Amino acid sequence: MAEEEVKVPELGKEGDKMSIVTLTPQAIEGLFSSLPQDERAAIISYGVAIRLSDLRKRLFLAESKVKHFEEKYQITLAELDADGLPDDANYEMHEDYILWHHWAEVVEKTEKAIASLEEIASSGLRAGE
Repeated sequence: MAEEEVKVPELGKEGDKMSIVTLTPQAIEGLFSSLPQDERAAIISYGVAIRLSDLRKRLFLAESKVKHFEEKYQITLAELDADGLPDDANYEMHEDYILWHHWAEVVEKTEKAIASLEEIASSGLRAGE
């Protein structure tokens, strides 16, 4: 299986122009590992903070979508799954049901991602990693 390459910006030789370079994950890891420990810790710390912010926004959106469907149909998705769609469910309800599942899955995945990153943020970085 071919390795996924990542395109990253790089300053040109004149110092004022940016170009795009393609690096493998191993090359990026090697460059990152060559940085001093405090720099690696700072990069990870900033990265975690930015990613947590993005994930919290996504979680808010997903939870809002799930709540919208719960209010619209006066039932939770778990109850609807257990009872099944009503026999008289129209096209809109079928479409909403699909979207509802999507947003419920987004909530679940995003909560897991946030929990993982919060663990990293709260435990800090161990020396030598």
